[in-house]
Parts: sequence; C-alpha cells; structure tokens
Amino acid sequence: MEKIAPSMFMSKFFTIWFSLLLFRFVSINGQQTYVNNCQLDCYDQTCDEFIRGFACNGVSSSCQSYITFRSNPPYNSPISISYLLKSSVYLIASTNNITSFTTTIPTGDMVIIPINCSCSGQYYQYNATHVIDDKENYFTVANDTYQGLSTCQAMMNQNPYDSRRLFAGLNLVVPIRCACPTLNQTASGFRYLLTYMITWGDTISAIAELFNVDTRSVLHANNLLEDDLIYPFTPILVPLKTPPTKIGPIAAYPPPPSPPRIQFTPPTKSTSHKKWVFVGVGIGAGFLLLVSVLAFLFCFCRRRSKKQTSVSSSGPKKISENYSMSPDNSKSFPTITSSQGFRNAVDSLTVYKFQDLQIATGNFSEENRIKESVYKGSFKGDDAAVKVMKGDVSSEINILKKINHSNIVRLSGFCVHEGNTYLVYEYAENGALSDWLHLNKYQNSDKLTWKQRVHIAYDVANALNYLHKYSNPPYIHKNLKTSNILLDTNMRAKIANFGLARSVDNDGQHQGGLQLTRHVVGTYGYMAPEYIENGVVTPKLDVFAFGIVILEILSGREAATGDKNSGEELLSTSVSRVLEENDVKEKLRRFIDPSLGNEYPLDLAFSMAQLAKNCLAQDLNARPSMSQVLITLSKILSALSYWDPFDEVEIN
Repeated sequence: MEKIAPSMFMSKFFTIWFSLLLFRFVSINGQQTYVNNCQLDCYDQTCDEFIRGFACNGVSSSCQSYITFRSNPPYNSPISISYLLKSSVYLIASTNNITSFTTTIPTGDMVIIPINCSCSGQYYQYNATHVIDDKENYFTVANDTYQGLSTCQAMMNQNPYDSRRLFAGLNLVVPIRCACPTLNQTASGFRYLLTYMITWGDTISAIAELFNVDTRSVLHANNLLEDDLIYPFTPILVPLKTPPTKIGPIAAYPPPPSPPRIQFTPPTKSTSHKKWVFVGVGIGAGFLLLVSVLAFLFCFCRRRSKKQTSVSSSGPKKISENYSMSPDNSKSFPTITSSQGFRNAVDSLTVYKFQDLQIATGNFSEENRIKESVYKGSFKGDDAAVKVMKGDVSSEINILKKINHSNIVRLSGFCVHEGNTYLVYEYAENGALSDWLHLNKYQNSDKLTWKQRVHIAYDVANALNYLHKYSNPPYIHKNLKTSNILLDTNMRAKIANFGLARSVDNDGQHQGGLQLTRHVVGTYGYMAPEYIENGVVTPKLDVFAFGIVILEILSGREAATGDKNSGEELLSTSVSRVLEENDVKEKLRRFIDPSLGNEYPLDLAFSMAQLAKNCLAQDLNARPSMSQVLITLSKILSALSYWDPFDEVEIN
C-alpha cells in the first residue's frame, strides 16, 4: 500500500474538513432548493423531494408571506385576482396602491399578493382552490392559470383525483409555494420571504435589485451559486426585511413558441483555480470561523428561548385585557369562549377593548345610534359600525373572516364584554337600501336614479355569485333583503348580516348543495316556497330572495304590503299580473317607482322585471343560477352606456 506523507494527509484532511464546513455554512444560510425547471414533467421522479413544496425548515410554522402574480385576463383586477388566489382584495389593493377593486391592471404588470404561509405536513404552502373546466388538468392549472406558483407534482400529491381521470367541475386544492425565514435569515434581519415568478431576461442580480436586497441573500435563500441557471415561470425566494410595496409597470412578456433548455456549463480552469486558492486561504481561518458560528448560534438560540418564554407567559394576560373580561365574565357566555371557531377568529381580526368602543361611540349615545343595536363609531379618524349582539355569534365571525369581496361588508374586529359581543364593521355612509326605497328617510335627498338602481342590483348579484361559487367553502346567505343591503358613499351595495348564513354541503349525502332543516326562519315575503313548506335549503333560496330585491328596486314597494286582516299582497305575485296579462307596457309603467318619472328605459326595465320573474319560479330547478343572473345584469348594465334619459320622450 502506498504510504501518504503526513503533510499531504493533513492537507487532505483540512481540505475535506473545510469543504464540509463550507457546506454546513451554506446549508445554514440556504432556505430552499430551487426547482430548476422540474415542474415541466409531472411524472419526473428525480426531483420529487423539493418539487412538491418548500420544506418546513423555518423558525415559525406559519408567517406573513408574499407572492407575485402578473396581470393576465381574466385575472387582471384586484377582485378577480383575489377570486383566483382566495386572498384578501383589500390587502391586494392597499399593497399595490390601487384605489379600486375593479381597476384593470395592464397585462404583464406584476402584482404583490400578501398571504399567510403555513406548514402543511412537511411543506410550507398557502392553499387556494380552483374548479376546473373540461380543458384543464394539473399541469395547465399549476403552470398556466397559477403561472407556476404551484406545480403539477404538488397538486397530484394533495388531491385525491387521478391525473388521467379529471373532469369538469372538480374542486382542486392548489398548494401555492411560499416559505418562512430560517433561523439564520431571521438573525440577519429578514422577516419575510417573497415568492417571485421568474420571467424572460431575469437574473439573480436583477431580481435582487428590483427588491433592493443583496444578491447573496437571494442566492443563499435558494441554495444557488452565481453560475447556476434560472428559468422562466419558476419560483424563486427573495428574503425581505420590510414588507414589499408596489413594483413599477412591467412590460407584458410574450411567451416564445418553445423555451430552450440551456445546458449547464462546467466551471473553467481559472474558476477552479480560484476556488482552490480560496480553500487554501480559508484553512487557516477555518477553526476561528467554526468557533464564531457555533458561539453565535448558541447565543441566538438562548436569547430566542428566553424571548419565547416571556411572550408565552404574557400572552393570556394580553388576550384577557382585549376581551375586557372580568373573572366572572367567562361564566356568562360559555358557548362563545369554548368555541374553537371563535378562538380562531382572534388570529385574523382586531380584538378591541370595551373602553375603546365606548370612546368611539360616545358611550353608545343616541346620536350615534344607526338603528337598534347598531352604533356609529370613530376609530383613529376612521368611521365604523358597532353592532351589539347576544349569544353565540362565532358562526358569523368565522364566515366573515374567511370571505373577502368589495360587495360584502367587511368585519374588522370584535369585543366580548359582560355577555355581549360587539362586532365592528366597515361603515356604510348611506345606510340600508330599504331606507332609500321605503321608509322615506331620505325624502329630502335625491331619489335613487335608474343607473344607481341597476348598479345596486349588479353589486348584490356579484356578491351572491361570489358566495355561491368562489368562496371556500361556498355559502348561502339565507337572509337577503333590502334592509341587509347597505350603500357606501358611492352608492355601491354591500351585503350584511350573515347570522343565518350556512355553508353549502356538497358531500355525497347532499348533492348540489341541497340541505334540509326544521328550523325555518326568515322574513315574510323573501322566503322561497320550498323553504317554507319543506325546509329545503339550496343556493336557489338566495336567488328567490334576490328576485324580490329586484322588484323592490324597480317598484319602490315593500316585499309584502298590507296586513293579515286587510289582506297582504306580495311582490312575488304582483309581478306575475304585470308580465303575464295584456297591456304589459302600461302596467309595467304603473309598476315602476313613480319617483323615477320617465327617466328610465322601458325595455331594460322589462328585462329586469322578467329576470326577477325567472328568479321567483316556484320550481327551484327552473330558477337561474347567480352566475346566469350576473351575466344578464352585466348586459343590462352595459346597455346603459348607450342610454340617455333625455331620449325618453314618451309620456305616461
């Protein structure tokens, strides 16, 4: 056996040792493994370990995170992007400095989406859901619809459906790639990780410059070397010390017909020589570096342990103060405090102190009373509505914290005090739609114009369509009426009062969202016949109520008039007489709210009345879906752009 000189042995020993040290140092800094174009082959097993998601190797199991999404029709506005990603439209708009939820974002412009990233098994992810059509599959959903934010491998791993047996209507889980900072990244001051989607012409240095961070931090976050290649439509993590803000306009990127796969070029001889020089110089400092790293980690972990102990010991006290609960309070509402769902609400809503509500509402003064149990409040200059409720309201809280839509009243927080729950909502300056139509509260103000009425109907349909089709899970409102439709300062409608709402049950026992209940509750005149007679609950329950709302908007009349002694008349029956007999034109004019005068197009009024009649069909299967209703109202709204009230020259 050939003998090895001691000097050569020591040299090889230190070389191997220092290489291991460098590897360890990089792995401490490194966050995740870059996907390296593996997402293009759904059945490739060679990179299966990291293509399914980013590993849960961070300090926290959940964190605030960010992803990027490039505007691409039909997902080119805050509201449509929020539908797709199941994220908050409010946060999308504010993060990107967009003033309107319906603003069209130029194609190709990058939008930053705030999300809550959490460990799911061994991977970090944020779950969206997507109902596929007959032309979609795991690959197209991950790479086209979601622009590479997920992978077909991850979707195949987390959905029970065979990739070769997908069919239209399946609701797929889409695990969005995200991650939380590691111990080393946290120690370096990085608080967030942003998942950036690479596009043509991007380089690591350009991406780092875009977000004003050091190139090395991006390389370490993805276990990349300077010479490594990156590919379009793949995600890369960008460590951030502060929340990201709006990125300037980015030119639309036309995808080439066939993206070339560039081969990795081995390092040149000169590069290799430089690495050996680096290793030689580093040997002398190796031990010092190792001791420094170990000392740093020891001190950091010890300090973090003390901090966590301090936080955990002070946590219950803080929550107790926010709830404004005395030692006896918890006994007065055990149902609420024992509800897992109610406890979960603390994570995403502001928990107010009762004293703050007293100050905001002027100690719940009469001058701040909006209606029974609802008060106007002012929090740091922002108006809000404070609703006082008794009993278990955890269901409404948990529904409202899951849904985000510009036409649904937003719940910002709550307070529990002496057996009452105080819900704090966004403030609707113009009150309830019913006040404008029936109670003459605004009799000294301008009446609702025809355009305003159509817009209101469209807004309500848009909200219901979101609840039925896009929220997760879908919901049935069950209590739609004009008093539960609020109008903001721009006279745009927002649905409120989700106390009776329930999720749509689509399991094997209740196909199509059909449910039965013995507890029939609602407002007379709005309840569908199948619900009154048999307790049948489906999304068509909301469709029926919406038909009544349209008739109220058209006529200005209430859903039910008269009383049981003199005889009640329902709008649902009166519209049939208007549309099914002779002289429809004249009877429709008499049916329309007289405050409109002649300032409305009779043909569009007839279209809305006919839509309402369809919504009120006795057979629930004959009623249109809210998607169909929304399409019809969209056409009516579009037709208004060609209508001028001065063209209505005919006189009653």
